[in-house]
Amino acid sequence: MKSIVITGTSTGIGYASSKLFIENGYQVFGSVRNEADADKVSNELGSNFVPLIFDVTDEAAVKSSVKIVEDQIGDQKLSGLINNAGLGVMGTIQSLSAEQFKYQFDVNVLGVFHCCQAYLDLLGADKNRNGDPGKIINISSISGEIGMPFMSAYNMSKFGLEGFSEGIRRELLMYGIDVVVIAPGPVKTPIWKKINQKDEVQRYDNSDFRESVSRAMKMTEKMEQAGCEPSVIAERALSIIENTKNKTRYRIDPTRMQNILLQLFPKRVADRMIAKRMKIINK
Repeated sequence: MKSIVITGTSTGIGYASSKLFIENGYQVFGSVRNEADADKVSNELGSNFVPLIFDVTDEAAVKSSVKIVEDQIGDQKLSGLINNAGLGVMGTIQSLSAEQFKYQFDVNVLGVFHCCQAYLDLLGADKNRNGDPGKIINISSISGEIGMPFMSAYNMSKFGLEGFSEGIRRELLMYGIDVVVIAPGPVKTPIWKKINQKDEVQRYDNSDFRESVSRAMKMTEKMEQAGCEPSVIAERALSIIENTKNKTRYRIDPTRMQNILLQLFPKRVADRMIAKRMKIINK
């Protein structure tokens, strides 16, 4: 049986991917952050789902999880590692704390580094293992190519993830381990619902940005409602793992034309268009 490791499997893209891979005959080792989620997902997805309890920011816990996977797959190689776990931090540069900014980086970038490094041998860096080299899929975002107000920390993490992915893709040619980025636009996942919007807006009661932040919160809500289903991302991930020829990056974006047009404008023009829409400037 082919096996794959997927991080962040309790909801959204990670859960949908776990479900689809299991339906297609894979054993899925899925990361969750607590026993309750481990029990819930295991009960729903069945015996071919093996929970790995760790937070991607905990390097020691990530490394410990490798032994659980290795004990089950023996001398076989993993078919893939899907780095999906992530979160979004919103806020103005004036209001973000250093701790919030660092935590955004720790989860979305350093967490991916921890997982890639820990699982490289099982993916094929250990040439004594049997089977074809596995693939690494990093879940990025259109926020890894377009910067938006109040999302500087999230943009930083996704721009960083894109650069990291390109660098290791070229580095891992030695082992035949491919690295592919999936960059979704809006997706119907709870990533932004984890932010308490009422409290977030209240933080800006005495700020120049109060109206703009409130507008940004409403926009993220609308974008999520118009977003694609997590199953669409899961289907692309399955296709990447099973096909021998893939692009290096797949953008899956329901707002594709809007963003392409935005990128065609000169940067200064795009700046003003975005700022007007978000009520940062009025003229």
